[in-house]
Amino acid sequence: MIIRSKAPLRISFGGGGTDVSPYCDDHIGVVLNSTINKYAYCSIVPNDTNEIVVNSLDFDMTVKYNCSENLVYNGKLDLVKAALKKMNITQGCEVYLQCDAPAGSGLGTSSTVVVALLSAMARWKGIILDQYALAHIAYEVERKDLGISGGYQDQFAATFGGFNFMEINGDDIVVNPLKIRKDIINELQYNVLLCYTGNIHISANIINDQVNNYENKDVEVISAMHEIKALAYAMKKELLRGNLNNFGMLLNYGWECKKKMSNKISNSQIDKLYKEALEAGALGGKLLGAGGGGYLLVYCPYNKKHMVAERLEELGGQLMDWNFDLRGVQNWVVDDKRWVYDEIAITTTEGNFKFDLSK
Repeated sequence: MIIRSKAPLRISFGGGGTDVSPYCDDHIGVVLNSTINKYAYCSIVPNDTNEIVVNSLDFDMTVKYNCSENLVYNGKLDLVKAALKKMNITQGCEVYLQCDAPAGSGLGTSSTVVVALLSAMARWKGIILDQYALAHIAYEVERKDLGISGGYQDQFAATFGGFNFMEINGDDIVVNPLKIRKDIINELQYNVLLCYTGNIHISANIINDQVNNYENKDVEVISAMHEIKALAYAMKKELLRGNLNNFGMLLNYGWECKKKMSNKISNSQIDKLYKEALEAGALGGKLLGAGGGGYLLVYCPYNKKHMVAERLEELGGQLMDWNFDLRGVQNWVVDDKRWVYDEIAITTTEGNFKFDLSK
């Protein structure tokens, strides 16, 4: 038996940063995001040993644990260790993890891996978790158990899937699924480019700087965060109405505000890419995630998109082939022996055929 799961990565449009404590404790934070057809995958193969073997296919790393040992957080697959502890996994198994985007890409990869891992573990152990419970546990694993700085949106986006407007009041989160017409979704996807800048970032460092600025009552930072929140409401309104050019221009306002929250959010390379995209005809965009690197999202009018794409590639940007995926985390069970035969016989109008699979 194999238990598999996959959880979608996300792109954030507006409100990012307001979902991080202490801002969302003092003021209700809001974020607007959607999931895409890039995923984190987890496979669990139970066995009768007393050993847990974790294989990270992205990092080409294998780590083995004894089921009875006290797992120590030492920087080697700590997310997996924390999930094993949280779900009280004491039976031998092999775990395989893989993600369609690198850590630090701005697509919420680490949190999405945790969601996929917990979903597969819950399916294996027969634990029924609703979407809110699963997302909260994923948040606790990453933010509380491991102390990794960050907000709420990544875990909830990966769990729920689709277009969501999230309201964060401390640890009380409300996910509002947005009912957007299919033609609007298709047009938005057609007009948006995702460009990998070639650099990854450590989001916790940037978020810590943002939090410090907020706690030090930096007036410009607090004002920028309030404006980012207001922009998220405005973007939701324009998206639901299908006013996508307005939506694209609001992305630009949001990016300019976000850069005020920390001087680590952008750099000269990112600024140049973004400036050239605007000069080639883009209406707006933003760096995904906390900032510092990863994927740049750019909104273009349909008749300018090809020119923007060409310019970004000339500057070394790598464009991603992608689409929206409206489903959240999924898990399933595979009987890996069900379809294994020594021989398959098929009869057609042209005769009898046999295929020997025992070789």
